[in-house]
Amino acid sequence: MILQPLVPVDGDLPGPVLTEIAALYATNHAFFELSGDFPDPGRITVEQVAAALADELAHDGAEVLLARSAGRLVGMATTLAHHPDPASEDPDPWIGLLLIDATAHREGYGRAVATLVEDHFRAAGRTGVRLAVLANNPEALAFWQSQGYGFLRRARDRELGRECTVLRKPLTAELP
Repeated sequence: MILQPLVPVDGDLPGPVLTEIAALYATNHAFFELSGDFPDPGRITVEQVAAALADELAHDGAEVLLARSAGRLVGMATTLAHHPDPASEDPDPWIGLLLIDATAHREGYGRAVATLVEDHFRAAGRTGVRLAVLANNPEALAFWQSQGYGFLRRARDRELGRECTVLRKPLTAELP
Protein backbone atom coordinates (compact mmCIF):
# COMPACT_ATOMS: atom_id res chain seq x y z
CA MET A 1 0.00 0.00 0.00
CA ILE A 2 1.18 3.51 -0.75
CA LEU A 3 0.18 6.81 0.78
CA GLN A 4 0.34 9.85 -1.50
CA PRO A 5 -0.50 13.49 -0.83
CA LEU A 6 -3.35 14.98 -2.84
CA VAL A 7 -1.81 17.89 -4.70
CA PRO A 8 -4.01 20.54 -6.32
CA VAL A 9 -3.09 21.41 -9.91
CA ASP A 10 -3.30 25.15 -10.61
CA GLY A 11 -5.34 25.49 -7.42
CA ASP A 12 -7.87 22.82 -8.39
CA LEU A 13 -8.19 19.19 -7.39
CA PRO A 14 -7.71 16.83 -10.36
CA GLY A 15 -11.12 15.74 -11.71
CA PRO A 16 -10.49 11.98 -12.00
CA VAL A 17 -9.01 11.80 -8.49
CA LEU A 18 -11.85 13.90 -7.12
CA THR A 19 -14.33 11.45 -8.67
CA GLU A 20 -12.51 8.55 -6.95
CA ILE A 21 -12.58 10.37 -3.61
CA ALA A 22 -16.29 11.17 -3.98
CA ALA A 23 -16.97 7.46 -4.61
CA LEU A 24 -14.98 6.65 -1.45
CA TYR A 25 -17.07 9.15 0.55
CA ALA A 26 -20.29 7.71 -0.91
CA THR A 27 -19.48 4.21 0.39
CA ASN A 28 -19.37 5.67 3.91
CA HIS A 29 -22.92 7.04 4.14
CA ALA A 30 -23.35 5.46 7.61
CA PHE A 31 -20.41 7.52 8.95
CA PHE A 32 -21.69 10.68 7.32
CA GLU A 33 -25.13 10.08 8.85
CA LEU A 34 -23.40 10.14 12.26
CA SER A 35 -21.23 13.15 11.47
CA GLY A 36 -23.82 15.38 9.83
CA ASP A 37 -21.17 16.67 7.42
CA PHE A 38 -23.44 16.37 4.36
CA PRO A 39 -27.14 17.25 4.04
CA ASP A 40 -28.00 13.89 2.40
CA PRO A 41 -25.38 11.23 3.27
CA GLY A 42 -26.99 8.85 0.78
CA ARG A 43 -26.29 11.26 -2.10
CA ILE A 44 -22.87 12.81 -1.63
CA THR A 45 -21.84 14.70 -4.77
CA VAL A 46 -18.44 15.41 -6.30
CA GLU A 47 -19.09 19.12 -5.75
CA GLN A 48 -19.76 18.61 -2.03
CA VAL A 49 -16.58 16.54 -1.66
CA ALA A 50 -14.56 19.14 -3.57
CA ALA A 51 -15.85 21.86 -1.23
CA ALA A 52 -15.12 19.73 1.88
CA LEU A 53 -11.57 19.00 0.69
CA ALA A 54 -10.97 22.66 -0.20
CA ASP A 55 -12.07 23.59 3.35
CA GLU A 56 -9.66 21.00 4.80
CA LEU A 57 -6.75 22.16 2.64
CA ALA A 58 -7.38 25.82 3.54
CA HIS A 59 -5.91 25.16 7.01
CA ASP A 60 -2.21 25.91 7.37
CA GLY A 61 -0.29 22.62 7.47
CA ALA A 62 -3.21 20.50 6.21
CA GLU A 63 -2.70 17.46 4.01
CA VAL A 64 -5.00 14.99 2.33
CA LEU A 65 -3.24 11.65 2.00
CA LEU A 66 -4.61 9.05 -0.42
CA ALA A 67 -4.09 5.34 0.27
CA ARG A 68 -3.86 3.03 -2.73
CA SER A 69 -3.55 -0.73 -2.88
CA ALA A 70 -2.86 -2.30 -6.27
CA GLY A 71 -3.71 1.09 -7.82
CA ARG A 72 -7.17 1.22 -6.19
CA LEU A 73 -8.10 4.05 -3.82
CA VAL A 74 -8.91 2.17 -0.61
CA GLY A 75 -8.76 5.04 1.86
CA MET A 76 -7.63 8.51 2.75
CA ALA A 77 -6.62 10.58 5.72
CA THR A 78 -6.78 14.30 6.32
CA THR A 79 -4.15 15.62 8.67
CA LEU A 80 -3.11 18.87 10.30
CA ALA A 81 0.49 19.66 11.21
CA HIS A 82 -0.77 21.44 14.34
CA HIS A 83 -4.01 22.27 16.15
CA PRO A 84 -6.01 24.81 14.10
CA ASP A 85 -6.46 27.14 17.09
CA PRO A 86 -3.41 29.45 17.12
CA ALA A 87 -3.84 29.91 20.88
CA SER A 88 -3.51 26.16 21.48
CA GLU A 89 -0.32 24.95 23.09
CA ASP A 90 -0.90 21.48 21.67
CA PRO A 91 2.42 20.33 20.13
CA ASP A 92 1.05 17.36 18.18
CA PRO A 93 -0.23 16.95 14.65
CA TRP A 94 -3.81 15.75 14.22
CA ILE A 95 -5.61 13.18 12.12
CA GLY A 96 -8.81 14.93 11.11
CA LEU A 97 -10.38 12.07 9.18
CA LEU A 98 -9.49 8.49 8.33
CA LEU A 99 -11.85 7.13 5.72
CA ILE A 100 -11.68 3.60 4.32
CA ASP A 101 -13.80 2.29 1.45
CA ALA A 102 -16.77 0.80 3.33
CA THR A 103 -16.84 -2.17 0.96
CA ALA A 104 -13.37 -3.07 2.30
CA HIS A 105 -13.97 -2.55 6.03
CA ARG A 106 -12.45 -5.19 8.31
CA GLU A 107 -9.77 -6.09 5.75
CA GLY A 108 -6.92 -4.32 7.57
CA TYR A 109 -6.83 -1.17 5.47
CA GLY A 110 -7.75 1.10 8.39
CA ARG A 111 -4.92 -0.25 10.51
CA ALA A 112 -2.49 -0.02 7.57
CA VAL A 113 -3.44 3.57 6.69
CA ALA A 114 -3.26 4.65 10.34
CA THR A 115 0.23 3.14 10.58
CA LEU A 116 1.36 4.88 7.39
CA VAL A 117 0.07 8.23 8.69
CA GLU A 118 1.89 7.69 12.00
CA ASP A 119 5.08 6.79 10.07
CA HIS A 120 4.64 9.97 8.01
CA PHE A 121 4.58 12.02 11.22
CA ARG A 122 7.51 10.08 12.75
CA ALA A 123 9.58 10.80 9.64
CA ALA A 124 8.82 14.50 10.19
CA GLY A 125 10.20 14.22 13.73
CA ARG A 126 6.83 14.40 15.48
CA THR A 127 6.54 12.68 18.89
CA GLY A 128 2.80 12.14 19.12
CA VAL A 129 -0.45 12.41 17.19
CA ARG A 130 -3.97 13.36 18.27
CA LEU A 131 -7.46 12.93 16.93
CA ALA A 132 -11.03 13.44 18.01
CA VAL A 133 -13.70 10.74 17.74
CA LEU A 134 -17.35 11.69 17.62
CA ALA A 135 -19.13 10.63 20.81
CA ASN A 136 -21.85 8.91 18.76
CA ASN A 137 -19.29 6.63 17.03
CA PRO A 138 -18.28 3.90 19.52
CA GLU A 139 -16.91 1.68 16.73
CA ALA A 140 -14.40 4.37 15.76
CA LEU A 141 -13.43 4.86 19.40
CA ALA A 142 -12.81 1.12 19.78
CA PHE A 143 -10.75 1.10 16.56
CA TRP A 144 -8.47 3.95 17.65
CA GLN A 145 -8.02 2.55 21.15
CA SER A 146 -7.03 -0.80 19.61
CA GLN A 147 -4.34 1.14 17.70
CA GLY A 148 -2.81 2.40 20.94
CA TYR A 149 -4.53 5.78 21.24
CA GLY A 150 -5.34 6.82 24.79
CA PHE A 151 -7.97 9.12 26.26
CA LEU A 152 -6.99 12.77 26.81
CA ARG A 153 -10.28 14.60 27.32
CA ARG A 154 -13.84 15.16 26.20
CA ALA A 155 -14.44 18.20 24.01
CA ARG A 156 -16.62 19.69 21.31
CA ASP A 157 -15.38 19.98 17.76
CA ARG A 158 -14.57 23.46 16.51
CA GLU A 159 -16.76 23.40 13.42
CA LEU A 160 -20.13 22.00 14.50
CA GLY A 161 -19.86 21.73 18.28
CA ARG A 162 -20.31 17.95 18.24
CA GLU A 163 -19.31 16.00 21.35
CA CYS A 164 -15.98 14.22 20.90
CA THR A 165 -13.38 12.21 22.72
CA VAL A 166 -9.83 13.47 22.14
CA LEU A 167 -7.21 10.73 21.95
CA ARG A 168 -3.41 10.75 21.68
CA LYS A 169 -0.79 8.22 20.69
CA PRO A 170 2.91 8.71 21.42
CA LEU A 171 5.08 8.14 18.36
CA THR A 172 8.27 7.62 20.33
CA ALA A 173 8.99 5.60 23.41
CA GLU A 174 8.03 7.87 26.29
CA LEU A 175 9.60 7.54 29.70
CA PRO A 176 7.21 6.52 32.49
